[in-house]
Amino acid sequence: MGVAGLVLGIVSAVGGFIPFLNYGAWVIGVVGIILSAIAMKKAKAAGQPAGLAVAGLVLSIIGTVISIIGCVCIVICAGAAAGLSGY
Repeated sequence: MGVAGLVLGIVSAVGGFIPFLNYGAWVIGVVGIILSAIAMKKAKAAGQPAGLAVAGLVLSIIGTVISIIGCVCIVICAGAAAGLSGY
């Protein structure tokens, strides 16, 4: 699960920078956060290192935040463009 959380975190972080792909990237980031949290809990219970899970958690959080900020910026720009066009 740690590897899956890391992969989803990477996809979310990269997808957050791509316009119109960031609408789905935040969902991927939330799933990455959930998987990484579960992997951290299981690793801690087993007494094993949780490095991949921590990296996945950090990247998923960063990707989710970037995606949400990108979505807000796109909506604001679309609203400003509609306001300037007179409609």
